[in-house]
Amino acid sequence: MAEKVHFGIGISTAVDEVEETLRLSVRADRAGLDLFTVSDHPYYGARLDAYAQLGFVLGRTESIAGLVSVTNLPSRPAPMLSRTVTSLSALSGGRIVLGMGVGGLWDEITRLGTERLGPGAAVRAFEEAITLVKLLSGGGDPVTFEGEFYQVTGLEPAAAAAAPVWTGSVGPKSLAATGRVADGWIPGHAADWLSPRYRESRPVIDEAAAAAGRSPADIATVYNIPGVITETPLAATRDAEGRWLGGSVAQWTEELTGAVLEHGASGIIHFPVGDTPLDISLGRWAEEIVPAVRAATAPRTA
Repeated sequence: MAEKVHFGIGISTAVDEVEETLRLSVRADRAGLDLFTVSDHPYYGARLDAYAQLGFVLGRTESIAGLVSVTNLPSRPAPMLSRTVTSLSALSGGRIVLGMGVGGLWDEITRLGTERLGPGAAVRAFEEAITLVKLLSGGGDPVTFEGEFYQVTGLEPAAAAAAPVWTGSVGPKSLAATGRVADGWIPGHAADWLSPRYRESRPVIDEAAAAAGRSPADIATVYNIPGVITETPLAATRDAEGRWLGGSVAQWTEELTGAVLEHGASGIIHFPVGDTPLDISLGRWAEEIVPAVRAATAPRTA
């Protein structure tokens, strides 16, 4: 998979948690995490706009990259999304990854005045959007694009290089589109490297990538992993169905080291759960677990 393993943290988009979220974001940056992620639900008034939050946090930090996981594409037309992402890239020194989704909560999405698309059309629009966003990045000649859903005429690309595109694909058609045009995949529903979802979905991506003349190894798999980080070990780190629950720093380190070395995980984004204060969870994650996994998975020199 990807040479570098990306470690990140999911942060809140709640309007009433802004102060704490900004403080934790700065701490995550100073602790050396690679990514922070925010969700994109613009139809909820109690949530911050994802890209406004992303830009503000990037302005407060120095090294950490931002990811909207994943962009609600139906509410953000591809040409303007490309301008947003390339602008944030230019302003932040390239500290952005573009997360892309087909769109899931259509009853909510249509409240924004967006036209409802059927499943097949939504996937076609998704693939078209990724292609166009990339065409409008990295400079070059003006772009004319005549697609089913997007049309631009003689539009000048932004100078900033295209951001890596990671998708939240779930269905087979969307997974195949990821294989053809994206750079990474985030399995849905917090599925991990041992899940049936991963085992059944990743081959669809790989087959589509190979058919398009791409190397499947160039498409990263990045996991959203919720779980508690406890002071003492848990008797069981997974439930009866095999879903990860969490555990101590040592238990997390062992599990994630295996995920990288044995299952080729390219990135792991932690979402704290449970009653542990966020400061403590972030400290254990960023200052203990991540450095330990990085050390255990670093290339060995002769």
